Amino acid sequence: MSSKFDRSQHEPSLIEITLGALLSVLLGAVLSAAWLVMKPVATVRELPEEPVPGKVYYVEGRAGSTREWMSKLQQFTAGRSITLDEGDLNLAYRTKAAEAEKAAKDEEKPAPGMLTPGQLNFRIADGVLQIGAPVDVSIAGLIKTKVQVVAQGGFKRSGDTLVYAPDKFYVGSLRVEKLPVIVGMVMDRLLAAMNVSEDLAGAWDQLGDAKLEGAQLQLIKP
Repeated sequence: MSSKFDRSQHEPSLIEITLGALLSVLLGAVLSAAWLVMKPVATVRELPEEPVPGKVYYVEGRAGSTREWMSKLQQFTAGRSITLDEGDLNLAYRTKAAEAEKAAKDEEKPAPGMLTPGQLNFRIADGVLQIGAPVDVSIAGLIKTKVQVVAQGGFKRSGDTLVYAPDKFYVGSLRVEKLPVIVGMVMDRLLAAMNVSEDLAGAWDQLGDAKLEGAQLQLIKP
């Protein structure tokens, strides 16, 4: 029997080389995405005149007046068109969140899921509605972290209902709007955190249109 080493029996095939290359590319993409998700978002009062390339900026919206919001809420649920700004949206959310927390104070809190949003924040600028929130991420109880989620966009009609449709969607510093499964999963959690009452949801279903102009949101009844 020959003692020479037959290299042809041990050299990788073309399929093995191709598979190895694909796995390397996939691993690199996953690691790059994970790095962007964990990369901090810069929270600022206003956008800089010369943004740093590759840096994601987050500008929070302001709160509004209780009296103004309650008056607009009454008009809206009574079937009238109204115009809102970011202050109205933030105050409405915080009011509803406080009411929901008070109503559930004696109930057993559900176990946190994979995605748990913190306090939502709304901003309207240049005809774009931004929704942002810190989100606690827990994967199998082993990986726990907090990331900033930021959605930016407007409204479109889905069937008979107007829905929020972000054009840009960031999880950390990673843009994911081209990944509808991830966007849908995160948006479902954000929308569930809004604690929309039945009368408000019913009034929304009867909307004729929702227009964003400058720093205002116009809710137009038919």
